Amino acid sequence: MELTEARWRTATRSSNNGGDCVEVADNLPGRVLVRDSKDRDGGTLTFAPAAWRSFLDLTRRAA
Repeated sequence: MELTEARWRTATRSSNNGGDCVEVADNLPGRVLVRDSKDRDGGTLTFAPAAWRSFLDLTRRAA
């Protein structure tokens, strides 16, 4: 599956004012992509699904 097939969505914890937004694509097998919505042509981070779940778990506990 190509990166062009990524289905991007705004992360649920991103602000609603159109400012600091992170987009996540978790529809690709074996990887989760993360990018800055203000710079979509900039870099994209790639995580293994288990690493992404661990990150989410840690942030939920810290909130």
